[in-house]
Amino acid sequence: MSDSLGDGTGHPTAELIRLYERWAGGGLAVSIIGEVHGTADYVEKPGNLVLNETSDLDLFQVLAERGGENGTLLWLQLGHAGALAYAPTSTPKGPSALDLPDLHCAELTKDEIHKLPSEFARTAQLAQQAGFGGVQIHAAHGFLLSQFLSPLFNKRGDEYGGAIANRMRLLLETIEATRAAVGPDFPIAVKLNSSDQLEGGFKEEDALEVVAALDGSSVDLIDISGGTYFPGAKSASDGAGHGPYFIKFARRSRAVTTKPLMLTGGFKTRAQAEEAVATGSVDMVGLARALVLEPSLPNLWKADQNPEPVFPRFSDAPEGGITAWYTMRLNEIGADKETPDFSDLGRAIRDYELRDKTRTEVWLFHFAKDVAGQT
Repeated sequence: MSDSLGDGTGHPTAELIRLYERWAGGGLAVSIIGEVHGTADYVEKPGNLVLNETSDLDLFQVLAERGGENGTLLWLQLGHAGALAYAPTSTPKGPSALDLPDLHCAELTKDEIHKLPSEFARTAQLAQQAGFGGVQIHAAHGFLLSQFLSPLFNKRGDEYGGAIANRMRLLLETIEATRAAVGPDFPIAVKLNSSDQLEGGFKEEDALEVVAALDGSSVDLIDISGGTYFPGAKSASDGAGHGPYFIKFARRSRAVTTKPLMLTGGFKTRAQAEEAVATGSVDMVGLARALVLEPSLPNLWKADQNPEPVFPRFSDAPEGGITAWYTMRLNEIGADKETPDFSDLGRAIRDYELRDKTRTEVWLFHFAKDVAGQT
């Protein structure tokens, strides 16, 4: 999940550090912080983290230490929002120029594309130096590397567009550069869509070709998910479906890779998680919203308690409203102020929007000053 708990300057807050400390104490094997960017130019939200040479590495070291307690590995999810970059702080750019009612972006130049793998690699190397346990390269949910994979976003006519072999080129180059930067023993995962669930977009057959290509790469784990934050698209996690969302695709992936597989999305009970691993469909289970409802869920499951967390149900939620509710719940956990009762959806949305507005102001001031200081 994108916790959006940064301070507006790209650094972790006390609440963010405490959130991951609580998840570590709750028995998680791996926590993944989403999203962490290499520059301030194409972020998803003004509460995201930015890790580069200008960052205060000491703060990130504290985060790595506290979030890595109790044997938990804390990974950074390396992201670039591309066409979906937060417009108040960015000038969105993607594989191709788009001019749609709710989505406008310019096209990345060839030179800009060629610089991207080294940006991901630089952030991964700093993460390693700060003491994090690994990184995950985000190529799902409609963000930049996912946009390159999707013919809906990617209409390029050069070696980065067209056939899926070309559309996955940037992802493979990014993996190669990252591995060269961190060495052979530092874990690198990839988060990949099974499809982006949009007409004319990234389909399962293309996704299987990407999985097969990843099998020949140096990645250590493939995390399967799906869907996109394309404006107007319905999130799979906001639906009323039961059970893991993308498990059929995970089973198909088994035929084309020997890499460890992780599946994220739709796991709501211990029985579902156990079945997915016991049947060999996946090697690891990713939990998101279940851990927002109960940060100590892994320990409770190991103690045969709380097999089915109670999920809130919201009727007539506006687009993005449920995500806002869960995001503000993360804030409550980080402040040690969560309650058993579910807070009001309308209030959560208002608080979420106000926080974005406040952090946008901090972001624009900080990074404008940062850029001025470098010129």
